Amino acid sequence: MAESQYEVDLGNLMAFDPHHQFVSPPSSREEVVKEAIEQGTKLVQAIADALFSLPSTEDLDGPIVKLPAPTTKLPRAKPLPKPRPPTKWELFAEKKGIQKRKKEKLVFDEQTGTWKRRHGYDRVNDDNDIPIIEAKSTDEPGTDPFAERRKEKKSKVEKQEKNRLQNLKQAAKAGALPSHVQLAATALPITGSQAMPKKVSKDELQNVAGMAAISTASGGKFDKKLPGEKPPKHEKKYRKFLPAVEGSGMGALEKQQTEKVLNQLISKNSHEILNVEKAVNMYNVKREKKQRKQGGQLSTSSKLKANKKSFKKSSKKGSSNKGKSK
Repeated sequence: MAESQYEVDLGNLMAFDPHHQFVSPPSSREEVVKEAIEQGTKLVQAIADALFSLPSTEDLDGPIVKLPAPTTKLPRAKPLPKPRPPTKWELFAEKKGIQKRKKEKLVFDEQTGTWKRRHGYDRVNDDNDIPIIEAKSTDEPGTDPFAERRKEKKSKVEKQEKNRLQNLKQAAKAGALPSHVQLAATALPITGSQAMPKKVSKDELQNVAGMAAISTASGGKFDKKLPGEKPPKHEKKYRKFLPAVEGSGMGALEKQQTEKVLNQLISKNSHEILNVEKAVNMYNVKREKKQRKQGGQLSTSSKLKANKKSFKKSSKKGSSNKGKSK
């Protein structure tokens, strides 16, 4: 089949053959796979030929080409996002004709006589840099102006957070929730349609308190019990640890645990740990060596005794011969 019959879209790096047909229907899956690999190889070759026909620029990594605009419209996996509804401030700014302008990052601070940041650390008009606040005629005597200023700032932050949540509710109703909030929307009651968490019952609170008590190192042994507190209900078995302080029965407990672990290991892997035939042969060899050693000791002791007796007899004969000669 000629290459001109292929339709190549270099913008999407895609090629297809609109006139391709099976000569005979495939009888097995292997034939379908084989035919697909052959046609795919031809299409990839057609894309490569079209790429090398484009004007290119040389680079250290090789020739670089600029792809043209795609000609094939591919379907989206998801629908287009809906536009976000305007906030209250955006509606007010549009009504009054207020245009958003970019502000400078640095601002001149008249108190210190230096340029400082508009926001963030060491910013302009920082409350910590104000040593004196002039009292007003409407201020009540005895009030702390610094505390009032902190209270006012806190109320502004709370109001801003309230407005932000209201904007999120409106965006959720319109179906245009921001992408960074979509995952958290399942847990946060923004729209008001989600059920609030149920009230915890008394029994559940008691179980939680019991579990928290046994989470200490002593297992809740030395914790103070609340009035009416019940012991926790355990469905599973928990490990028992040795006491942290050494006592009279500490060594016996450790020895018992060690022997238990060793017995389990030996019984489980006895065929790998102990070779019975080798052990019997080694025992027989040691036994024979011991018997030979004992036999050698007996023979040497008997020889010494015989030599001692012969020495005594010879000494007696020598003394008797001396007497006769006199």
